[in-house]
Amino acid sequence: MHAMVGDHVHMHSRAVGMTDRRGEIVEVRGTDGEPPYLVRFEDGHAGLVYPGPDCVVEHRPGEEQR
Repeated sequence: MHAMVGDHVHMHSRAVGMTDRRGEIVEVRGTDGEPPYLVRFEDGHAGLVYPGPDCVVEHRPGEEQR
């Protein structure tokens, strides 16, 4: 998984009744766009994310993907 600052992370819920989480990547701490990512979520909280299989990176429109 590769991402750049400004891309968004969409974490799908893993259980009934849980909501999906979305956030903007504000810092890429891995090498060459790899995780972990510092993400600011829609509710204003920020956290370090190591994306799992339930997570998708949504690239900014018009950005070239690697």
